[in-house]
Amino acid sequence: MPICTHCTHKISYLYTVYESATNLRLDQCPNCLKFADPYVEHDVLTLLLDLILLKRDVFRHLLFNRGYEPRRASEASKWENDKDKPFQKNLTLSKQEMDRRILTLRLGIILVFLDAFIRWSHLGPANAMFGDASAFWRRDRLEPLLRIFAGCIIETVAFHCGITLVSASFLKLEDILHRHKSEPTHKKSNVREELRLSHIPLTLIYSSLTKLFLLLLLALWKPSSMSSNRPRTFSQPSTGTGFFRSALEILDDDTLDREWVVRNVLGGMAAGFGLRVVLDLRPVLTTIIILVGWMVKTFVANLLSPWVTKGDTFGNVFLAYSIP
Repeated sequence: MPICTHCTHKISYLYTVYESATNLRLDQCPNCLKFADPYVEHDVLTLLLDLILLKRDVFRHLLFNRGYEPRRASEASKWENDKDKPFQKNLTLSKQEMDRRILTLRLGIILVFLDAFIRWSHLGPANAMFGDASAFWRRDRLEPLLRIFAGCIIETVAFHCGITLVSASFLKLEDILHRHKSEPTHKKSNVREELRLSHIPLTLIYSSLTKLFLLLLLALWKPSSMSSNRPRTFSQPSTGTGFFRSALEILDDDTLDREWVVRNVLGGMAAGFGLRVVLDLRPVLTTIIILVGWMVKTFVANLLSPWVTKGDTFGNVFLAYSIP
């Protein structure tokens, strides 16, 4: 059953279709009195931009409201709307589950290849990507890319499996704790009632768009470091000189690893935000889930690193860019 993207209240229909598919009217949420899901009439570009910006409502639209049939305004379809509702609901849920798994597989392959390409751009010379097109298909350049792609697939599957298992354990543990409390009639939130385990990998894929978008920009347009011959001077206060000097050196353009910041800091925050929306758990619990997923992914990446690198000159760069 679809939910309101603002207050998560359950509603019967998201919009009503009249004579043609383009003639529609958004339904109003009876709880918050806002349009239940404005993203119904938005295009793919708007959805993509809002995903990159980590907007909560677009996650709820894509995860819980995508694929539901609208209300038909004609008299014949009004009769159909009330006919065999239990059967239609079960059929819709089964179809949505299958569509969700197929979408997760398709998006996962595309984004994993993008991640492999970004890592490969750091493993070779700077002109390896933009040199002669025929040279790109040489075995010494193509084979590392394929090994990195295979390694990215395995570690991504491990990361998603770890996150899914820990999330399911936390949800089960929370239900057990509520049953043992003095209020056995504890009611789940609407998000938790609509949650399926297949939502979790899809959420991680959606939340990784922000990280991969910025990493792709850094891979294509590498920042040019400032000339080391020019001395750098910083105005320092009279007290705490060593502390401020160290802080300024960390933020120095020559020493700041942008890829590390995007992968670890921004990537972790985005994944935690996505899980917070879909699991409806406390931020502390979602942070623990992300940390466990990182541990699993790091363990698998350490096992894969010797096979992926195979003693090549790029060494452990694959491992350095594996989290997460």
